[in-house]
Amino acid sequence: MKKRTPVSKIMTKDPISVNLSNDLADVVQIFKERNIHHIPVVSGDRLLGMISKTDIDRISYVNSYATEAANAVVYDILKLEQVMTSNLETIQAEDQIKEAAELLARGSYHALPVMEGNKLAGIVTSTDVINYLLEQF
Repeated sequence: MKKRTPVSKIMTKDPISVNLSNDLADVVQIFKERNIHHIPVVSGDRLLGMISKTDIDRISYVNSYATEAANAVVYDILKLEQVMTSNLETIQAEDQIKEAAELLARGSYHALPVMEGNKLAGIVTSTDVINYLLEQF
């Protein structure tokens, strides 16, 4: 197993991001169209937070019972900054994959923003780490 492989080798580079001018309906549409589960929230180059599909599911009525109209009302009432996670763990692009795995294993989240200095460079998910490990065997 390659022990010193940097996160930059497995991260999604230039991830889709949103900013605070996007509403929750925009975010839901991106999740559906792109089949992704995590979206960084930015202001220019500055990372403000992350929103996940799980965050959206938490504010929606129980999905099997909700109507689209009921969920749309919830999405209109709440603002992105009220739903996103803003106190994030991050990792640097040159950090080792092992460090990302350790952060993901002990956190209650499944994605980390990958930074180059203070600029968002990508995103790495628990699935990325698992796929990397599977390739090693």
